[in-house]
Amino acid sequence: MSLQSRIEWTDATWNPITGCTKISKGCANCYAERIANWLKSINRPNYANGFDLTLHPHVLRKPIYWKKPQRIFVNSMSDTFNEDVPFQFIENIFQIMQSAYWHTFMVLTKRSSRLLKYSNRLPWPNNVWAGVTVECKEYVYRIEDLKQTPAQIKFVSFEPLIGPIYSLKLDGIDWVIVGGESGPGARRIDPDWVRYIRDICRDINIPFFFKQWGGIKKKRTGRVIDGETWDEHPLTEPSIIQEV
Repeated sequence: MSLQSRIEWTDATWNPITGCTKISKGCANCYAERIANWLKSINRPNYANGFDLTLHPHVLRKPIYWKKPQRIFVNSMSDTFNEDVPFQFIENIFQIMQSAYWHTFMVLTKRSSRLLKYSNRLPWPNNVWAGVTVECKEYVYRIEDLKQTPAQIKFVSFEPLIGPIYSLKLDGIDWVIVGGESGPGARRIDPDWVRYIRDICRDINIPFFFKQWGGIKKKRTGRVIDGETWDEHPLTEPSIIQEV
């Protein structure tokens, strides 16, 4: 749980669940696993189990006490729809998000089939957004699962983007995030992969956010595409910063 986040597209993170299991190619160099094991090494109580999936009921009500409206990334250190998370606990998370109506909650998952399975049993007020991660073409089906949910704001995170994804159908999607992989073992990202997704978003008027080129030293590689920084969010005016 954190009131502030270094993740560029969110203000804060909230982790009533920590730990996860790897299910697809994008998981190979998981940043959350790396951070969880480090937090365990410095004896942070919520990470006593390292990256083993752990529920934290005592964290559930934290957003209620954050009075300043925030964009909150839910379970940045896990996956809300992990197969080992009981539905009752997922339901508890959604009840808190519904109660804390002044925040915007972003629920991002790779388990799109479980998201879809439970989506009609969960509340989806305007302040709760649903998103899926699609790191390469093998997982484009997650977008179609997402489209079938009743969430009013739907977003796709192409991060880490580790391969070209063409013939994308992004109709019905409200926001797109793209980013390269960072940290040890980071896989390459081709600028043309990014341009392709950006241009689709421009053509059909989807807010586009480019997070990073990534690599071992992501600050050095930056986040500029063809002289521009893309910081668009849903329900806000486009924010494209011209680099000089």
